[in-house]
Amino acid sequence: MSEAGGQDAMVRLERVNKHFGALHVLKDVDIDVAPREVVVVVGPSGSGKSTLCRTINRLEPIDSGRILIDGKLLPVEGPALARHRADVGMVFQSFNLFAHRTVLDNLTLAPRRVRKSPRAAAEAEAMTLLERVGIAEKARHYPAQLSGGQQQRAAIARALAMHPKVMLFDEPTSALDPEMVNEVLDVMTSLARDGMTMIVVTHEMGFARRVADRVVFMDGGAIVEQARPAEFFEAPASERARSFLAAVLNH
Repeated sequence: MSEAGGQDAMVRLERVNKHFGALHVLKDVDIDVAPREVVVVVGPSGSGKSTLCRTINRLEPIDSGRILIDGKLLPVEGPALARHRADVGMVFQSFNLFAHRTVLDNLTLAPRRVRKSPRAAAEAEAMTLLERVGIAEKARHYPAQLSGGQQQRAAIARALAMHPKVMLFDEPTSALDPEMVNEVLDVMTSLARDGMTMIVVTHEMGFARRVADRVVFMDGGAIVEQARPAEFFEAPASERARSFLAAVLNH
């Protein structure tokens, strides 16, 4: 798919800067993501990848620059921000499910409260989504009764229940045991094939190579380069990306 540009971007960051005290964690970041595009963000730890993800949902406020979702400026606070968050699904390293609620309740809570969906409709859709991610039989279970991979798939289904325009994934497999990683990546691959706009922060290079439309490499808070997967993995343009790939692919 083509890179985003002009008014067609689903997500746009313009000269975004973010500091944590004296630490400059995002440095004049510019990026456009087109509708239906899958952008995978890679780079060493501490390069600003997760912070980038969190600014798009305004879990982290920015110091300067602009962020637009579907052509609209990211709200600062209040009801407009709540509506924005309903349009931007996010899946974290930790599953962030409500421990005291069943999986089904986890999925129906936001649609009922934010989208005002009737309970029966919300539950019917939740069951469809749980079927899609392969854990429909766990609907009445509590998160602690699920494996890590099942919890993460429930978290993905919960985000999808809000009909988001874009999905953000912040290291969604990093907390999982190795045998559970593929079951989550398979769900994400299915979403990509179905045309979901996705920004994925991950160390899973195989996923990036197979699924991404574009790979964005970050280092030191800045975007160093971005390219199609074949180009990035076979002929990275920067020495920094070459050394990063040599380290992670030979590990």
